Amino acid sequence: MLIRTVRMTFQTEKVGAFLENFEKNKEAIRSFPGCLHLELWQDENDKNIFLTYSHWTDEAALNQYRDSELFKSVWAYTKTLFAAKPIAFSSKKIQEVEG
Repeated sequence: MLIRTVRMTFQTEKVGAFLENFEKNKEAIRSFPGCLHLELWQDENDKNIFLTYSHWTDEAALNQYRDSELFKSVWAYTKTLFAAKPIAFSSKKIQEVEG
């Protein structure tokens, strides 16, 4: 499984537009083949910073999504709302400690 995190900083006046677009597309993204999980997070202290946290079956599944018309249209719009360059990275879980 591949875990993908994308940190995005938005222009203050564009946060509402981002949230509206995410709401409109979240089910299509989550139901894309290979997507196992999708969350949207907001920074506790900076309300203009959001992160998407998603699980994918593997890198090939993520790349299929990134090559899709769905991603291209969502990302093309989202990029217009940024105040800073996004930061994205892929990870794998090594260990989970439960208490």
